[in-house]
Amino acid sequence: MKKLFALLFVLVAGFVLVSCGNQAKEIAMITDTGDIDDGSFNEGTWKGIQKYAEEHNKKAQYYKPGGETTGDYLAAIDLAVAGGAKIVITPGFYFEVPVFQAQTKYPDVKFVILDGAPHSGDYNNVINENTLSIFFKEEESGFLAGYATYLDGKTKLGFMGGIAVPAVQRFGIGWVAGAYYAAKEKGDANYAYDPANYTYLGDFGPKAEFATMAGTWYDRGVEAIHAAAGGAGLSVMSAATSRTNKWVIGVDSYQSGDSNTVLSSAVKGVGTAAYEALEDFYNGTFQGGKSITLGAKEDAVGLPMATSRFTSFNEAKYDEIFGKVKSTLAVPNDAAKLKTFIEGLGYTFPEGLSEAIAG
Repeated sequence: MKKLFALLFVLVAGFVLVSCGNQAKEIAMITDTGDIDDGSFNEGTWKGIQKYAEEHNKKAQYYKPGGETTGDYLAAIDLAVAGGAKIVITPGFYFEVPVFQAQTKYPDVKFVILDGAPHSGDYNNVINENTLSIFFKEEESGFLAGYATYLDGKTKLGFMGGIAVPAVQRFGIGWVAGAYYAAKEKGDANYAYDPANYTYLGDFGPKAEFATMAGTWYDRGVEAIHAAAGGAGLSVMSAATSRTNKWVIGVDSYQSGDSNTVLSSAVKGVGTAAYEALEDFYNGTFQGGKSITLGAKEDAVGLPMATSRFTSFNEAKYDEIFGKVKSTLAVPNDAAKLKTFIEGLGYTFPEGLSEAIAG
């Protein structure tokens, strides 16, 4: 888009609008609490939308709500529809209630919600025919990251999630499971994940206090932190940058360009999912009225090995473990299953880890 249009930043009714020309914008995205350039969930989704729009000569626009309430998100949707949106893509669980209301208010508009399913506020899920709900198997992506990081020689691991919501929890569960699986493979009978190195920051934006916390972890021996926290991961990268041989695993999209301390990123195909939803919409095959879950089997999660900074973990090893996850290896996606998984490998489940995962 940047090659074709100048980005216009206009403050209107409490929203930051990014325009791609003067014509009606058929494709709209509403950002969640983060910014469009968060290097993570929002940015990854928007890149997928931009790619489709550029390739098919469509007009797209994103809207940043003026606040974080249901009313704020609904007002942004209202503005998008008034601007000509025929399909609205919303990344994140914050949109579950707003989309629940909007799908009925605008029956002729299509909605795509990533990492969420529309509900009325009491978790009575109702997905109308004009709405598609898409989830991902974050535990598989986290597993691959934990496995690769351990085999690369970084065995003292930490996890910093943004908020203790299911998608973030699944990243952490997979991260721990992958480390144990690698330890078993290496014959490390004494491996134990320390629950003190597992926490949630309570936010998806960068803060100095997060860098301080990450620095404390690194200074007490943690070698690599999986920061499943959107833009807050930048704070973890900052802490790693000021130290020697300290590493970060990013999340959602390729974050290796954000810092040379990023080993790799536990990605999920939010951009691809947005692109394919748009493709279905314009082809008349929109999959409304249901929720789908994408994982390794659909090539929707993984590690970007081409931009990774692993020193000993290589592409062949990655292909091998990815093939197992894709076909036969069942990665746990909740604390109870993680306990069974760890004990099944012959290890003792760490005391306090279930509580840490729950947040």
